Amino acid sequence: MSMLYDYKLPPYARALGMNIDGAEDGVPIITMPFSDNVIGRPGFLHGGAMAGLLEIAAMASLYAALDKRGQKYSVKQVNVTVDFMRGGANHMSYAIGKVNRLGRQLANVEAEIWQEDRKRIICAAQMHYMVKLEE
Repeated sequence: MSMLYDYKLPPYARALGMNIDGAEDGVPIITMPFSDNVIGRPGFLHGGAMAGLLEIAAMASLYAALDKRGQKYSVKQVNVTVDFMRGGANHMSYAIGKVNRLGRQLANVEAEIWQEDRKRIICAAQMHYMVKLEE
């Protein structure tokens, strides 16, 4: 079964109301509704909630890519850079990750969040993971 269906959101993601809402090219799209649990300044998303959504989307895309290899693996986050581009308002947020490189020891992943318009990214990240593939 594809990792899209096997991937279980961690408790942190569930606490913020995140869900898997379909896929794009086999990569899960993660949603997060606007709620009291994710408010920062009045009427806007908290930066930590946005960064958390990016991390969950990146991990979901990485797990989907690793699942295609059909191997066992362990993953450890090494580095994260988050770019906050505009405030997240009182709307549903959508996020997706993209694996740019998946080697034997390192993975480079991008993730982005949008709300009403897919072309208007509100937040993006570059993430690097150590990947240990077991033979």
